[in-house]
Amino acid sequence: MNTRNTGADPGTLNAGTTMLRLRRVGIDTYRENVAYLHRDCEVYRAEGFQALAKVEVSANGRRVLAVLNVVDDSRVVSPEQLGLSEQAFAQIACAEGERVGINHAEPPASMELVRRKIFGERLTQDDYDAIAGDIVENRYSKLELAAFLVAGGQMGLDRDEILYLTRAMVATGERLDWDESVVVDKHCIGGVPGNRTSMLVVPIVAAHGMLIPKTSSRAITSPAGTADTMEVLAQVDLEPETLKHIVRHQRGCLAWGGTARLAPVDDILISVERPLRMDSRGQMVASILSKKLAAGSTHLLIDIPVGPTAKVRHMEHALSLRKLFEYVGDRLGIHLEVIITDGRQPVGRGIGPVLEARDVMQVLENDPTAPQDLRQRALRLAGRIIEFDPDVRGGFGYAIARDILDSGRAGAKMHAIIEAQGRRSPRPEPGALVFDVHATTSGVVTAIDNLLLARLARLAGAPMDKGAGVDVHRKIGDAVETGDLLYRIHAQFPADFQFACKAAAGGSGVSIGSPDEIERIEFAD
Repeated sequence: MNTRNTGADPGTLNAGTTMLRLRRVGIDTYRENVAYLHRDCEVYRAEGFQALAKVEVSANGRRVLAVLNVVDDSRVVSPEQLGLSEQAFAQIACAEGERVGINHAEPPASMELVRRKIFGERLTQDDYDAIAGDIVENRYSKLELAAFLVAGGQMGLDRDEILYLTRAMVATGERLDWDESVVVDKHCIGGVPGNRTSMLVVPIVAAHGMLIPKTSSRAITSPAGTADTMEVLAQVDLEPETLKHIVRHQRGCLAWGGTARLAPVDDILISVERPLRMDSRGQMVASILSKKLAAGSTHLLIDIPVGPTAKVRHMEHALSLRKLFEYVGDRLGIHLEVIITDGRQPVGRGIGPVLEARDVMQVLENDPTAPQDLRQRALRLAGRIIEFDPDVRGGFGYAIARDILDSGRAGAKMHAIIEAQGRRSPRPEPGALVFDVHATTSGVVTAIDNLLLARLARLAGAPMDKGAGVDVHRKIGDAVETGDLLYRIHAQFPADFQFACKAAAGGSGVSIGSPDEIERIEFAD
C-alpha cells in the first residue's frame, strides 16, 4: 500500500508527499538524475505526473531532483516502488526498500534568465549565480542545459559575462587551498590530436619542486583528454582527501576533476556539450578558468594551438582569445600567460588513450624512438612554467626542464605519481582490428587534417575504448612514395572498425604535394 505523509515532519518531507519503497535501478544515466515509476502506480495516476517531468525525491532529510521516466515492466519497478538511477540512488543515500517520498518539483526560476539570454539579453552576475545554483541542484533537465549552452554559444557572451559565469561556476563547488604562494598549472584549449603535453609537463615541473595539481576533464570533442589517457596508466577518479595527500607528497598529480567537486557545474555542462560536440569560446574560457581557480592555481599557462584544421584557425583569433583569457584571469587574481603554438598537425604519433600514453612514456624514458615534436613542445611549456619560480631567471626554464627530463628525474617522478594514484595493471593494449592507410602518390606531406584524424579515432571507439585510435606515421615535410604507410587505425569492436574504415576510404586527410605548398604560420609569443 502507498502511504501519504501528513506533514508531521516537515523538516524531512513536504506535506502531502507520497511514500513508496525505494528500488535501485542499475542504469548509469551519466550525470542526470532519473526516477522511475510504474504506469500502474497509484501515485502516477492520482498526482498527474508525466514522463520527463521533474520530481523531488526525499528521505531522511535529503532530497534529490530527478527527471521522471514511466515504465510498463514490473521487473524494472513494481507499482509500489520508486526506482532511481545510479547517480540519484547514491545521492539519496538510502537502502533499497526504505520508504521515500515523491512530489512535484518546482521548475527552476532561473529558466526565465535563460530565455532572456536566448533573445539576446546581457545577464548579470546575480543572473549567472542563479543559473549555476539551479544547475548544481540538478533542477535543469539535459534539454534545458542544452538551451543554456546554445544560448551562450549562439548569442555569445561578452567578456564580463564570461567573468560572471566563471565566478558562478567556482562558487558552486569546493575550492582547494594549498597554502603556497605559487601553485602552477597549464591547459591547452585543444583541437590538435595527440597533444598530451600535460602528462610530461607535470612530472618535469613536480620534479623541479613546484606544486602542480593537474585536474583535467575528460574529452569533450576530442579522441582523448588528459584524464582519459592517464587512466591507461593509473587511477584518475580520486577523492578530494586522496588527491590532496598525493599532491602534498609528490608535488603533483594527473587526476580527473569530477570527483573532487571542483566547479561541478562545469562537469554537468560538459556532459551535454560532449554529445552535442559544442565548445563555444565563452563557455570554454569559463570552464578552464573555473576549474583552475577551484583547484587553487595561482599561476597558469594557456596553450592556444593555431592551424587550418585546429580549434583556432587564424592568428588574429588566437590573439583575441589571448586577450580574453588575460582579461578574465586578471580579474580572478590568477597570474596568467598565454603561449600560441603550431596546430597544423597532430602532436606525437598516437591519437587515442593507449597510443598517446605510449608516446608519453617513450619521452619520459628517453627512448630514442620517442616522438620529438611531443618532447620539444612539452619542454617549451614546462620551461615557461618553471620560470614562474621566483628563483629562476627568465629564459633559463627550458634548460632546467631539459636537464630534468634527460636525467631521468621526470620519468621517476611520473612513476611515483602513478604508484600514488594507483597503477593500472594490466595496461590496455592497442585495438587488435587494424586498417592501414597508404599514400596514393609520391611527394612531400604538405598538410594533415586534424579534424578528420580525430574523427577517425572517435569512430574507431576512442576515448571510451582505450585501445582505439590512429597511429600517425608521416608528418608535414616528410617525403613519401606511393604505397608508404601514412597512418594505422586501431579498433576493438567490428562495428566501430567498419565506421572508421568507411570514413577513411572517403579521403585520407593527408595532403601530398611539393614543399612550397606547406602553409607557413608566423607565431606571436
